[in-house]
Amino acid sequence: MKKLSSRAVAALTNGVLALILVVVGVVCFLPSAANVSGLEERVCYRGASKDGVSLMFNVYWGTEEVEGILSVLEAYGAKATFFLGGSWADDNTACVRAIAAAGHEVGSHGYFHRDHTVLGYEGNVEEISRSVRFLQLAADVPVTLFAPPSGAYDEDTVTAAESLGLRTVMWSRDTIDWRDKDEQTCYVRATKQLQAGELILMHPMAHTLAALPRILEYCGEHGLRAVTVSENLRGT
Repeated sequence: MKKLSSRAVAALTNGVLALILVVVGVVCFLPSAANVSGLEERVCYRGASKDGVSLMFNVYWGTEEVEGILSVLEAYGAKATFFLGGSWADDNTACVRAIAAAGHEVGSHGYFHRDHTVLGYEGNVEEISRSVRFLQLAADVPVTLFAPPSGAYDEDTVTAAESLGLRTVMWSRDTIDWRDKDEQTCYVRATKQLQAGELILMHPMAHTLAALPRILEYCGEHGLRAVTVSENLRGT
C-alpha cells in the first residue's frame, strides 16, 4: 500500500477539520434561525379578513386629535383599534372611556414607551401588565392585544405578552406620520395598493386627522371595511 506524503496527510486532516467546522456551524445556527422564524409566526403582521382593513392608532399624545379621529370614524361608520400608552391613558381617562364607548378596540402600547428588547422577561411582564390593568379599569373592556413601542420586540416580549393573554401586533404598512408631517404622504402610504387584511399604523397627528376622511372614502370605494384588529385577525 502506497504511503501518503506528509503534505497529503496534512491536506486530508485540514479537510476533515473544515467539514467538522461546517457541521458544528449548522448545528449551532439552525436552531437560532428556527427560533427567529418561530417568533415571527407568533406575532401578527396582518389579518385574515376578506374585505376588512384595520386602522391602528398608537397613542402617547394628541388627545385633541384622538377626539377628532373618533368624530371622523363615527361619521363614516368605521371601527379602529387604539393602542394606548398607559402614562397617556392615566392622564386622559375620559378619552379612554370615549374610545371604548364608541365601540372601538383598546389595546396596550406599554406604559412608558420603553424599548421592550432590553427589559427581559420580568421587565416586560411588569411594563405590559401595568398598562393592561389600568386600561381595563379605565375602559371597562378586556385588553387582548399588545403593540410594542417602536415595533421593538424579542422572545421575552412576546412570551411575556402571551403569559398575560395578549397577542403581539405589528403592521403591514406604516404611514410614518409621526415623522413625515404631510397629509398627502399619509394618505398615499395608507391607501396605495391597499388589500384586505392589512394593518395600517397611524398616530394622532393633525395631518393624519386631515387625511382620515379620504382614507376611509378610499376604503369604501374599493369595497373595504375599516374593522378592529381582532375582527381582522378572526377573518370576519
